[in-house]
Amino acid sequence: MSSENSSADDEQRVWDVVVVGAGPAGASAAYAAAVAGRSVLLLEKAELPRYKTCGGGIIGPSRDALPPGFELPLQDRVHAVTFSLDGKFTRTRRSKQMLFGLINRPEFDQQLVEHAQKAGAELRTGVTVSRVEQHGSAVPDRRTVAVVLQGGEAVLARAVVGADGSASRIGAHVGVKLDQVDLGLEAEIPVPETVAEDWQGRVLIDWGPMPGSYGWVFPKGDTLTVGVISARGEGAATKRYLEDFIARLGLAGFEPSISSGHLTRCRAEDSPLSRGRVLVCGDAAGLLEPWTREGISFALRSGRLAGEWAVRIAEAHDAVDTRRQALNYAFAIKAGLGVEMAVGKSMLTAFERRPGMLHAAITSFRPAWRAFAGITRGSTTLGEMVRSHPMAGRALSALDRRSAVAAPTVAESTATTE
Repeated sequence: MSSENSSADDEQRVWDVVVVGAGPAGASAAYAAAVAGRSVLLLEKAELPRYKTCGGGIIGPSRDALPPGFELPLQDRVHAVTFSLDGKFTRTRRSKQMLFGLINRPEFDQQLVEHAQKAGAELRTGVTVSRVEQHGSAVPDRRTVAVVLQGGEAVLARAVVGADGSASRIGAHVGVKLDQVDLGLEAEIPVPETVAEDWQGRVLIDWGPMPGSYGWVFPKGDTLTVGVISARGEGAATKRYLEDFIARLGLAGFEPSISSGHLTRCRAEDSPLSRGRVLVCGDAAGLLEPWTREGISFALRSGRLAGEWAVRIAEAHDAVDTRRQALNYAFAIKAGLGVEMAVGKSMLTAFERRPGMLHAAITSFRPAWRAFAGITRGSTTLGEMVRSHPMAGRALSALDRRSAVAAPTVAESTATTE
């Protein structure tokens, strides 16, 4: 176990905030609490840096949620998107402005943790949390939470933030309920320079053969991140989709350096976000965009909010004030990310029923492409788009209602520029 501080020194210490999990959500929470001047301990079971199954796309909302002075370790800058419908009807849309950036998660996550440390947070790696106790012999008083580690050590805190991923122990303590679970499979494929040059500045998004599925190619220097995602329960079909996708791209002859899989979990609308002095954020709370399953921006934004409200909970002197602050955190999440998730859920339903219509709109209808570009750049969000453009909301409702209509034919065409 590596440690930034001694376990013996911490035995009787009560931290203001303990954050469990050092991914984007946890690092953001730790940074927000530490920059407010509170004592913060960040716990991580792995040694850093570590690999995570993730496309690594950094869209505008992610960039805007980063700490001041954070320099993105970009592997590529995306100015073009090639769309295809299960390998057919391919079309590339281009933009003069950068749409989004691509990062490798180990470097990105490590840099976020370093910013939290510079703000004053302390880090312990190689430790696994067994459970959280808010009552019992390990808890000295009603203002304290015990985070019990494997081996029995209890770390004490005035507030705890659970950011320990989609299979979260802290989420289980809070009682997080899930409404949607998907399986993502991904391969990191090193390619020759000539192949890498062909992909530079351009990504591929393929609307897949199973309802709600899609695949992607994200270039990162001499490596292509190639992945697919679909509903859990379609494991064999999802694996075939990835294999067929790689073969169709002409990449089957290259040996992946990493092949991995990951379940993404999306919260139910009534799922709790807190219990007593414990908050959850990011994947631990089931916070991600249901249609694209984009989670980095949700992790960064919810982590920052969780850190800010954990500070308030740490300062609360009784159960009433604690509950008030926890409700304020839930309201902040639902008013922002919750609205985006509701629209994303409607988008997923429409996409599952009529992927051809979505493909036709985004590749042939300029306002739809502009909306896509605006969302990726961060000039708008799905929620803002529906609120500010009533026609978009009506179109989404119409798509929901017209599920029985067959998808239109899409003519294959060449690149256009925004």
